[in-house]
This record gives sequence, C-alpha cells and structure tokens, in this order.
Amino acid sequence: MSTTSLFFTAAGVGLAIAAPIGPMGMLCIRRTLTGGPAAGLAIGFGIASGDAAYGLIAALGLVGISQFMLAYDRPLHLLAGLFLLYLGVRTLLQKPAAEPADGANGNGDGKLARIGRAGALRAYASALLLTLTNPQTVIMFAALFTTLAPRGAFSPAIALTTVGGVFAGSIAWWCVLVTVVSLARHAIGSKLRVAIDRVVGLTLAAFGAVEIRRAL
Repeated sequence: MSTTSLFFTAAGVGLAIAAPIGPMGMLCIRRTLTGGPAAGLAIGFGIASGDAAYGLIAALGLVGISQFMLAYDRPLHLLAGLFLLYLGVRTLLQKPAAEPADGANGNGDGKLARIGRAGALRAYASALLLTLTNPQTVIMFAALFTTLAPRGAFSPAIALTTVGGVFAGSIAWWCVLVTVVSLARHAIGSKLRVAIDRVVGLTLAAFGAVEIRRAL
C-alpha cells in the first residue's frame, strides 16, 4: 500500500470513528448553537488532537506511557464521568441565550461571535482533556496500525502517515457537522433550542453516569 493510499484509508477510518454521535458530538452541536462555529470547531479539534495523541503513543510504541494510562483506567473513567455529569447538569440548569439581533453576526462583531472567539481555547482544552480520559483509545489505535500498516514495513513514517490520516478524517467530520449546525442555527427558534439543551443535558449526564459506573 502506497503512502497516499495509506493516508486516505486511515482518513476513512478516522471519519468512521468520529461520525457516530456520542457525548462529544452532542457537546459539539450544542457549543456550535450557543457559541458559534468557532466554539464548535474548537471542540472538534480538541477531540481530534486527543485521538492523535493516543494514536502517536500506540504507533511509536511508547509502552511505558500506554501502560501507565491503562493502569489508571478507572480513575480516568471516573474523571470523565464526573466532567460529563457536570456538563450535563450545567446544560440543564443554564438559561437559554437571548436571540441575537438581526445582523449581529453578519460581520463577526456580534456578541455571540465574541463569545465564540473568547471561549475557543477553553472549549479546545476541555474537549482534549475529556478525550484523553479514555486510555482504551490506545488499544483501538494499536489494532488499527496492525491492520493498516504493510506487514514487515512498519516505520515511524508509516505511523505518522496513519495518525495524520486519522486526524484528517476526524477533522473533516467535525467541519461538516459544525457547518451543517451553523447553517441551521438561525432557523432554530428559542423553544427548539431549549428542547435541544434539555436533550443534550440529559444525554451528557447519562453518559457521565455510565462512565462513573465503569469506574466503580
């Protein structure tokens, strides 16, 4: 398999991994609705960066780091569960934002746009940390590299190509999701936004409870 073919195959795998809507997808959708596309993309890049970090650990054979992360699997699941539970409860209790005035975001100077820029780094960091609390991703990527890498030809260059492809595929999905939600956000009324907040809040809290149970 050529380097180009390996990259696009890995990108397809990254897209397939990212596409199912889970707690992070729900969080990305809500942040896009409340903070604009910048906030949503920050979430997406944080998730993809976390997956890439674990992918590099698996690809480069950093056994000490992977064993350490897997040894603390339960505390990390507990941390992730508590964080998701916190996000879910906060979403349920948070009052819906007021509808922006017409043209408020047309030139990027509206209040919602400023919130998106100011919170982008925090959104990225929170998504990255939440993704890193799932060390079993290392196992998934180790299996991925075993499947994709040409037999007998595994090298750091092939590892980096595979990780880069997975990262690119993941980013492509988050860009598509954020774009679709961004195009629809102005057509969503306040009542529907409240309903979405309730669904997202309950979903995040439920995923948090599941993670906490896994840690106990």
